[in-house]
Amino acid sequence: MLRPERRTNAVAGEAMVGGRRLAVAVPLTFMNESGLAASALARRFSVDDPVRLVVVHDELDLPVGAVRVKRGGGIAGHNGLRSVKDHLHSPDFLRVRIGIGRPPGQMSGADYVLRRPSRADAEALAVACELAADAVELVLGEGPDAAMNAVNGA
Repeated sequence: MLRPERRTNAVAGEAMVGGRRLAVAVPLTFMNESGLAASALARRFSVDDPVRLVVVHDELDLPVGAVRVKRGGGIAGHNGLRSVKDHLHSPDFLRVRIGIGRPPGQMSGADYVLRRPSRADAEALAVACELAADAVELVLGEGPDAAMNAVNGA
């Protein structure tokens, strides 16, 4: 169960997965300020290496429902990732990217990500969220390379 975590701007919880401790958190900040929560959570859970942090996020550059695991890299204009990178002072955290597709026509990216998805998109995203959770478990249990091979090749 996720509970408010003092001085982190997040709700968080811990679980044991394959004999290893996993902290799961959801920022309570606006997306553009999610780095505030990420840096506070990294301190709270003694994550001293950004490679040990996995950020699960939406991705306009992937089709709806696609899931990919990525190590470090650019932020592709994603303000939440920019905030995490800026507050951690590193782009080296792991990412589990959930595709939401591109906005139709002239719709802005902001309007697109804030709208309610269609029924078909919502169903694809529900499946993608399950796969993303499995990807995080793979990262924890077998490492980032194994997770990338298993998820990105699917």
